[in-house]
Amino acid sequence: MGILNINGSMVQIEAAPDMPLLWVLRCDLGMTGTKFGCGVGICGACTINLDDVACFACQTPMSSLHTQKITTIEGMQGREAQALKAAWIELDVVQCGYCQSAQLMAACALLKHKPNPTDADIDAAMTPVVCRCGTYPRVRAAIHLAAKGVKEAKGAKERQG
Repeated sequence: MGILNINGSMVQIEAAPDMPLLWVLRCDLGMTGTKFGCGVGICGACTINLDDVACFACQTPMSSLHTQKITTIEGMQGREAQALKAAWIELDVVQCGYCQSAQLMAACALLKHKPNPTDADIDAAMTPVVCRCGTYPRVRAAIHLAAKGVKEAKGAKERQG
């Protein structure tokens, strides 16, 4: 198949062109942070980021991947990621936890494209990721808190020089 950029590492992959990326990540590479939910693109549990855009790994055939930067929860890093992880912990967002890797991936993509998201922006970005526990109010609050943290971190870095 070819070489893919997964979490900043170039990885040689041999897979059928129609195989979903989800199964390559979970079965071939042992990256089980990306969850299997429905397999048909309606639950969002398999959300990963392709070039900092949230997408469903279960609906991403290997043949569609070329030079994209693939980021999974295992490789989520950077200013937005750190702020989100801290906010998730501070606001105790997680209940059962099954959707949390997908929630974090979608939220990270959102903050990279909209550093000051409105409630409507958050709802639109997060709606594709189903949370059976209903932690949506805490997810929204955590994203707002993370956006504030990113802004403060950028300001502090600029003041330092």
